Amino acid sequence: MAEQVDTNVPYPTSRNLWRRIISGTVMGIIACGLLYAGSKPFAILVMLIAIMMSWEWGRMVRAKRSDPAFLVHASSVAAAAVLTTLSRPITALCVLLVGSLLVYLVRRPANETLTSALGIAYVGLPSIALLWFRGDSAYGFHATLYLLAIVWAADTAAFIGGKSIGGLKLWPSVSPNKTWAGFLSATLAAGLLGALIGRFFAPEVMLTLTAKSLFLGAISQLGDLAESGMKRGFGVKDASDLIPGHGGFMDRMDGVVAVAVAAALLALAADPARPAWALLFGP
Repeated sequence: MAEQVDTNVPYPTSRNLWRRIISGTVMGIIACGLLYAGSKPFAILVMLIAIMMSWEWGRMVRAKRSDPAFLVHASSVAAAAVLTTLSRPITALCVLLVGSLLVYLVRRPANETLTSALGIAYVGLPSIALLWFRGDSAYGFHATLYLLAIVWAADTAAFIGGKSIGGLKLWPSVSPNKTWAGFLSATLAAGLLGALIGRFFAPEVMLTLTAKSLFLGAISQLGDLAESGMKRGFGVKDASDLIPGHGGFMDRMDGVVAVAVAAALLALAADPARPAWALLFGP
């Protein structure tokens, strides 16, 4: 059963901070290595993380680690990841829809029926988005790395800004530790990263890429805030304790979830046939 805790906790202690840095660095190296290795190795990583997040969703929402709803949840997002890697993203979306309906039927008439079903979209949509970008043969690696870098830059700046500046709380009833200083630091850091990428690699789209990066940096923090709100609503501190210093995969991936989906919508609007190009060079 998920541990009921007080979610009003301070920033990490020095010891825990080092655990966060070490485990975060290791995860970053693994992610970048598999991302560079190709779409299939990266798909394996995405699928494994998606399955872990499906498990954490059940733990948080239903206070159960494994049940029929988890099996449907995990199977649906894993199948969606495979289909997207095989260049079948539309079919993958259909699988998520069917999986959500099955979870809804399995859990009826429990109180958390709808929340259990929505978990498939929460885990499955960003998985499809990341693999959709990575599958773009021309700029797939660059676009996916860009998205991950935006989240990493925003998270780092949010922590530093919130810790060193402090000040007015962003939404204290949802996440007592988050401040406007941290939010603005994250957004500006993401924008600066986009400007630097544009300046040195694509000067012709520097302003556009900077604007996209500012937007995605803000979205990253909103994703973090939304996940904090979910945890507070279910009375849990962390989605799990699978990652030393970070909690669970949902705790680590909250910004990626929001950014991947938002970036996919931007690419769909610009050029769905070339998602990675559309993200980096499109309007």
